[in-house]
Amino acid sequence: MRASGFLNPFLKLNTSHLKLSFIRKLCQALFLLLFLFLFIQTQSKGFDTLGYPVRIFLDFDPLILISTFLAGHAVSKAMPLALITILLTVALGRVFCGWICPLGTLNNMMGAFPVRRKAVPAGLFRLKYYLLFVLLAGSLFSLQLSGLFDPISILIRSFTLSVYPLLNRAAMALLGAADNLGGAGFTDQLYERLRGGVLAFTQPYYLQSVFVGLIFAAILLANLVQKRFWCRFLCPLGALLGLLGRFSMLGLEVSEGCATCGACALHCQGDAVTDGGRGRRPSECLVCFDCDDPCPSSSVGYGRRAAHAALDLPRRGVITSLASGMLLAPFLRLSPPVSNPLLIRPPGARPEPEFLKRCVKCGECMKVCITGGLQPTLLEAGLEGIWTPRLVPRIGYCEFHCTLCSQVCPTGAIGRLAREDKVKVKIGLAMIDKSRCLPHSHAMACIACQEVCPTSPKAVWLEEAEAKSRDGAIVRLNQPHIDLQRCIGCGICEKVCPVADRPAVYITSLGESRSPGNQLS
Repeated sequence: MRASGFLNPFLKLNTSHLKLSFIRKLCQALFLLLFLFLFIQTQSKGFDTLGYPVRIFLDFDPLILISTFLAGHAVSKAMPLALITILLTVALGRVFCGWICPLGTLNNMMGAFPVRRKAVPAGLFRLKYYLLFVLLAGSLFSLQLSGLFDPISILIRSFTLSVYPLLNRAAMALLGAADNLGGAGFTDQLYERLRGGVLAFTQPYYLQSVFVGLIFAAILLANLVQKRFWCRFLCPLGALLGLLGRFSMLGLEVSEGCATCGACALHCQGDAVTDGGRGRRPSECLVCFDCDDPCPSSSVGYGRRAAHAALDLPRRGVITSLASGMLLAPFLRLSPPVSNPLLIRPPGARPEPEFLKRCVKCGECMKVCITGGLQPTLLEAGLEGIWTPRLVPRIGYCEFHCTLCSQVCPTGAIGRLAREDKVKVKIGLAMIDKSRCLPHSHAMACIACQEVCPTSPKAVWLEEAEAKSRDGAIVRLNQPHIDLQRCIGCGICEKVCPVADRPAVYITSLGESRSPGNQLS
């Protein structure tokens, strides 16, 4: 491997002993391990505080920064971190894609499988730029869809909703099998050590696990068609960094000694090599150094860039993608603006229009939800709100003193709440269906909803009443009622209601604090 004359005075490396491609692979492994460590740490440890959640990777993401600023006119407190990524790209090229991005690392690992890959159209790399223009144009018209395609959001969402629940269940099955084979003492000790660390406290379940998992699997399996298929052809963050990387001060250059043998093209990860090896697309180069080692004439070097190449994007495609993004916002909002009673947002969530402008569907709030009640939407919030969080009380209620979801939100879609403020926020109201309530309609004693109500005074109050059974006997019992002024819609009453199929007490979004228009009167 050869470094250019510009770098020699600074590096002074004997590259026969220390290859930059090896350093790059080591760096990728370290960042992937860091991502996994932070992901596992992003859960409740029994306290209402978190250390370093995995959102720090989103904080370094300039696509999330720009799209949130355009759509929600909001600037994250972590803006300096995203600016570091931008400055790094302008200085060195797309090193974030080639050295840091954990999804890029997983794609790189999948691309290492020795399979016969298929040819793709020569201009397919432009697709990610068109997707970027659609997303940014949509953001300009307050449509936040970047999180659906951003690689960091995809990875956190996929791990939260699908990969981690699958691995947790597999680990529990293995421990159960070992327990059945007579290793009860050992497996119990091992489980206690892993519980709350590598393993979840309770098995997580999510409504979209299979759907999201299949999409993630497709992204990884696409590497069997072409190495780093997602990175080359679809990643909008890669496209944004590619635009910035065109102006990088340093980059890979080809000397006059190039014999156009094509060896570099075979090893290129980013589809950056053209013209049999003599040409380069700087916007596509991932600075992986894989093209340097196989060069028989040592014609490839990394140093000061002589010129900035033009980006090969047809004007018609750029205009079409920008226009599509502009039209996408009004198209997705053609449905009448009717409140969905099942759309119960987390406490601290901003009013729905602003919430949708900021939420990047990363799934971190669902990851930290103690009860597992926060679930991804499908169409409950329309196409614009797919995979945004909603509370499903029958799966899990909103813990009265928990504020973890507000701590991990990277864009402020869920505002940070203090514990003393959180207990006053209404996310909805409880309603009683008397036709299904045991004390009201069936002369059966039940006060489960009143017993678990966490507010003080309790929002569920009891009225002593008489009811007649079928045989004419008079039964005295307590019938529950809801105090709508005190109820905050936490959903614990719906969770514990013994009417299993469809609970007699249920939570509706009516009365939520964030929406003045969605009130009882």
